[in-house]
Amino acid sequence: MTKHKIYTMSFASVYPHYVKKAERKDRTKNEVDEIIRWLTGYSQQQLEAQIDNQTDFETFFNEAPQLNSSRALIKGVVCGVRVEEIEEPIMQEIRYLDKLIDELAKGKAMEKILRQP
Repeated sequence: MTKHKIYTMSFASVYPHYVKKAERKDRTKNEVDEIIRWLTGYSQQQLEAQIDNQTDFETFFNEAPQLNSSRALIKGVVCGVRVEEIEEPIMQEIRYLDKLIDELAKGKAMEKILRQP
């Protein structure tokens, strides 16, 4: 079975697009980083190392120190697909991140984006 193309893309190649999307809506790179750290458990230094190392998406999520258990509370549609119904674990993690960045760009408060159980 062939892996989806995004699995082999470097996280660093997509990261600037997350930041740009947020900044277009008057949000910040720091907020993007906070969302990524919340979702993955990476420290800021670990996140920057993953970016510097050009880590692919699959490795980025597989090596995440602690995927946040509250990520299961993320619901909604990204690219026409409900994130809670995605069966492939890595794809679901990628879409969770996409959904959180979308919410940031739409002006949602950080307290709401970073779900609490």
